[in-house]
Amino acid sequence: MGKTDYMAGLYVRLSKDDLRAGESVSVENQRLLLTKYAEEEGWEIRDIYIDDGWTGTNFERPAFQRMMQDVRDGRINVIVVKDLSRLGRNYIEVGKLTEETLPALGCRFIALNDSVDTMMGDNDMAVYRNLFNEFYSKDTSKKVRAVKRACMAQGKFMGTYAPIGYMRDPQDKHHLVIDEETAPIVRRMFAMRSQGIGFRAIATTFNEEKVPSPKQIYYRRNGRENPRKENGIWNMSSVKVILRNEVYAGHMVQGKTGTVSYKNHKLVGKPEEQWVRVENTHEPLIDPETWETVRLLDEKGYMPRKCADGPQSKFVGLLRCADCGFTMKCSTEKGVYKNGDPWKRVYFICGNYARSGKSACTVHSISEAVLTELVLHDIRANAQRVEWDEHRVMRRIVDTKNREGLAYLTTYRQELKAAETRLVELERIMQTLYEDRVRGVVTESMFQSLMPKYERERTDKTDSLKILRDKVEQGEQQWCDVDAWAKAIRKYAALETLSQAILLELIDHIDISAPVVVNGQRECHVNIVYRFVGDVSNSLAGLEVETYEQAV
Repeated sequence: MGKTDYMAGLYVRLSKDDLRAGESVSVENQRLLLTKYAEEEGWEIRDIYIDDGWTGTNFERPAFQRMMQDVRDGRINVIVVKDLSRLGRNYIEVGKLTEETLPALGCRFIALNDSVDTMMGDNDMAVYRNLFNEFYSKDTSKKVRAVKRACMAQGKFMGTYAPIGYMRDPQDKHHLVIDEETAPIVRRMFAMRSQGIGFRAIATTFNEEKVPSPKQIYYRRNGRENPRKENGIWNMSSVKVILRNEVYAGHMVQGKTGTVSYKNHKLVGKPEEQWVRVENTHEPLIDPETWETVRLLDEKGYMPRKCADGPQSKFVGLLRCADCGFTMKCSTEKGVYKNGDPWKRVYFICGNYARSGKSACTVHSISEAVLTELVLHDIRANAQRVEWDEHRVMRRIVDTKNREGLAYLTTYRQELKAAETRLVELERIMQTLYEDRVRGVVTESMFQSLMPKYERERTDKTDSLKILRDKVEQGEQQWCDVDAWAKAIRKYAALETLSQAILLELIDHIDISAPVVVNGQRECHVNIVYRFVGDVSNSLAGLEVETYEQAV
């Protein structure tokens, strides 16, 4: 084949990492070098294929794929590149291309700076060059990942696009500031969810009201038309992602996904222990109370359910049968009074009984109205107790939960401090004893007599340290839990209306016992289990609000 019979394809590639190498690998520099060479050889240049911004480990590059198709179609029969790394940085793939694929297709390959020409056949060094090119790509990938992770650990935003409700700080692209245009959308979404509205219902409402989705906002701001119309609407998944994103609480959680390797760029989820979480990195969009309510709804797997007739009850999902543990089912009764006025009663029964009958459990029924009054009174009474004497209430709860009582916590702390001090002292004594034996100050017999005693004491102190630390941590955690409960409930001392949001904030669940008849009256025991502290009825028995009023 003569010089003039070649139809050349010039291939140019530049990745972001290559920019650090300077002008020598720029697109224009590569184009000029390859064009000059082809012209000097007297070849017809059929096309110049340019992949700008594509990594060499990815062989799905658009221009590269187009060039390979032209080779298969016979449109070009020689490929010229600046060096082997331009073709790719995967030594297996590049070797297969240059040694098998291109020769089989009758296409010559030339890498100018590496002196590789498949027509000459002397390409032994190409194997090593391809290997070094891959090592370079692997090393670069490792360094880039390390830098990104270090930035994440500093709380810097490393995402491509700011989440809806936020925007990049004009003064610092790694810091988020509230976007006043889109923030109301997010705040409304959290408010709706905190009221118990489901993900699908929120998405449906937003679509009906034509609230712009994140993608619609992105394309509108960039003055472009969304090419995929179906992605311009809200759906359950997009709502869930927003409501579960800690960025709205003011925290940065990054590194949730990553590529399989520097060769495989497919994104995969990472285990939670590999996430990078930094708190208080920017202004929160959602207040702590709303965030916690929404988080609890998610934690409990709460989905809105309706009674047989009418709106859903605020207690749905919170009531349990005290005997079998099943969730209580919401039901409705309707009728007409003698005067013709309609009446309706919402009540709960054991879900196990409703499903399987008496063989499974008993009715355990209770009226929603009665339950509302009972729970409202209990919350208000406990809030008033906390308001009058918070420390006394907290101490009573901790003393009840911990058989040894809060007073022992101080003792444990003192014992722990003494044990830690003694351990340090023992280490010093044993070290001195060793040195004195070496210097001959202490005889071998005395050393053998004293050292085992100190060893035993050190072992005993080390064992007791773990026990004491556990007891101190347990006591401090109990106090922290009670403190969190007190702070949450004290603002409801004058509560008049019970809402679902308040129930979710304060109560873990409510146990409903089977009704019994006492002195001709039907009684049903209701056990309210609060978040953080559980059932406090025994702890606070006798601490009535009237007692405080009399004391004052």
